[in-house]
Amino acid sequence: MNKSERAIAVKKILDKTYPETPVPLHHKDNFSLLVAVLLSAQCTDERVNEITPKLFSVASDPASMSKVSVNKIYKIIKPCGLGPQKSKAIHKLSNILVKKFKGKVPNNFKDLESLPGVGHKTASVVMSQGFGIPAFAVDTHIHRLAQRWGLTNGTNVATTERDLKKIFPKDSWNKLHLQIIFWGREFCTARSCYRLECKICKTCYPNRKKPFIHKKP
Repeated sequence: MNKSERAIAVKKILDKTYPETPVPLHHKDNFSLLVAVLLSAQCTDERVNEITPKLFSVASDPASMSKVSVNKIYKIIKPCGLGPQKSKAIHKLSNILVKKFKGKVPNNFKDLESLPGVGHKTASVVMSQGFGIPAFAVDTHIHRLAQRWGLTNGTNVATTERDLKKIFPKDSWNKLHLQIIFWGREFCTARSCYRLECKICKTCYPNRKKPFIHKKP
C-alpha cells in the first residue's frame, strides 16, 4: 500500500467513525475560540472548558478583557498551566485587537500570528474552526499519528502539515484535523498502538510485527 492508498484508507475509516466533528473547545465567537485555543497549550480541552466560563464571565470581548489586570486573568486561568505566559498573552492580544483590529479577530494568518501567544497551530485552528477557511492545524499528536500511518516522514510539525496538505483534498482539511484528534484520543493514544493495534494502523500496515519508532518533532 503506497502513501496515496493509505490516505484514502485513513479518510474512509475516519469518515465512517466520525461523520460529525463538533469543536471540542466551547466558544461563542472567534475571540472566545482564540483564547480557548491559546489556553489549550499543554492543557486538556476538558480543563479549558471548565476555566473559560469563569474567565468570560469577567470579560467576554477584547475591550473588556483589555481592562482586566494580568494578575486577575492569571488567578482564573492558573489551572490550565503556563499561567504567567498565557495571562500576559491574553491581556496583550486583547489590547492589540482593540487598538489595531477594531475589536475583531483577524481572518488571516499574518495578522493572527502577529498576536502574542498565537503560533501557527493556534492560528490554523481559528482559521478553520472560526472562519471556515481551509487550514490543517498540526500539533505533536497529529504529527505522531501521521507518522504511524505512513503519511509523512517529516521530523517536525511544519513538514507534516505540508505533507498532509499535499495528500488530502483541501475541502477535507478542517474536518480531518478534528477526526484525527478524536481517533488519536480514542484508538491510537500516545502510549499505545505503535502501528500494531488500531484499525487504521493495521489497515495501513497489516504485516507489521514490531512497534514503530517515532521521529521526534
